[in-house]
Amino acid sequence: MITSLHDLALNLDLSCNLHKTVTVVSRRSKLIANSFPQFSLGNSYIQTVSCFKYLGHIRPISNKFLDDDDVYREIRIMFTRTNILLRKFYNCFVSVKTLLFKTYYLCLYDVALWTNYLSKSFDKFQSCYNKCVNKLFFGYRKYDSVTRMLQKTGLPSFSTVIHNNNISFNKCWNLCNNAIVAVLRNV
Repeated sequence: MITSLHDLALNLDLSCNLHKTVTVVSRRSKLIANSFPQFSLGNSYIQTVSCFKYLGHIRPISNKFLDDDDVYREIRIMFTRTNILLRKFYNCFVSVKTLLFKTYYLCLYDVALWTNYLSKSFDKFQSCYNKCVNKLFFGYRKYDSVTRMLQKTGLPSFSTVIHNNNISFNKCWNLCNNAIVAVLRNV
């Protein structure tokens, strides 16, 4: 199939980007061998990797079948966003910080796609949310109550954010008219 792809691409004067073309070997069963032949595209070999990020999401083609890599990616992004906003907007009014928070933190790209993760990873994500939002960004102390901070700032709790993302995704998923999505919905 790879050879056919390569031949068809050449006929259309197209090429495959070998930096974005990889193979992933999933070892869910003990029947699968430990070593595989290296695939090639034309005269170049295709790299074999254990996981690969596609459209920002790691899980669909990870050989661990866990969303933990994606959870940790989201944690890194949240800390990065917090550091950027702290550098530029630390002295702003709480109302400005609240608006910035709602803009940059509440849009969690693919949280609704997470189905298989360790509770330890998700707990770290919740801790990151609480630490970044309230303790770092809004300047509360380490032992201040998270519930009280959320009340004062008018921001949603972590569980509310996750719940809202799941509801929004499911609504879009169920209303989508795409034929491929309809088939996947019925699987």
